[in-house]
Amino acid sequence: EVQLVESGGGLVQTGGSLRLSCAASGVTFDEYSIGWFRQAPGKEREEVSCISASDGTTYYAKSVKGRFTISSVNARNTVYLQMNSLKPEDTAVYYCAVAPLFGNTCLTALNRYLELWGQGTLVTVSS
Repeated sequence: EVQLVESGGGLVQTGGSLRLSCAASGVTFDEYSIGWFRQAPGKEREEVSCISASDGTTYYAKSVKGRFTISSVNARNTVYLQMNSLKPEDTAVYYCAVAPLFGNTCLTALNRYLELWGQGTLVTVSS
């Protein structure tokens, strides 16, 4: 059974930092794409970042590029999202998700083969 456990959300002031974690079990980790999505109140869910646990290639949305960093520790089956220089518009519920790569980029794999969402973790950035 595939399971995802997220942690690390919370309340932070503008300009602050948070680190989110997503621990996966029940998957052959290095064959997977792991991504972070977010959904703000009244808005659609959007892709934030993803990483291929196979080769470490990454993707970032324009809105977070240069501020967020995604990384993978395959030995722990865990992906981290380091979020720096946070802005009020980053306030959202953040979800991790996994998809088998099947030779695709992390983003393509998530768009085509997404298997499971995490439960979500709330990030609130106060102004």
